[in-house]
Amino acid sequence: MPAPMTLATETAPTATAAAPFRHTLRVYWEDTDAGGVVFYANYLKFFERARTEWLRGLGFGQQALRESTGALFVVTDTRVRYLAPARLDDLLEVTVQLRAGGKASMTLVQEAWRGKTLLAEGEIRIGCVDEGTFRPRRIPTELMNATA
Repeated sequence: MPAPMTLATETAPTATAAAPFRHTLRVYWEDTDAGGVVFYANYLKFFERARTEWLRGLGFGQQALRESTGALFVVTDTRVRYLAPARLDDLLEVTVQLRAGGKASMTLVQEAWRGKTLLAEGEIRIGCVDEGTFRPRRIPTELMNATA
């Protein structure tokens, strides 16, 4: 895993390839276990929400992309390291940064922060598949150009 990134003081309104995209979310009761601590698997949900907003920030809604190109994205591999607990009502910032992009997949680094405390960090590999066959396919050119 890369060294933890420091948080910028402002959140950019659109995603760029150079800087991490940031998405803010609140921890709700449904995200926690009986002790009021975020259940470990829910960090994957937080990462998914941030990736969806990252794509939206690049100008690509996933439903519209599917309808116009037939491309779907599937998670093919995840690695998450948990460093500190998030709790009920915490305000989190979840980052997304492209580490590597291929013809049919991309690897993203994601982090969950509460203020200046890094809570979890992960590396997520996303594959692009055809919506009808679920066979690997090229990532749409317009999306590849936007992440370059």
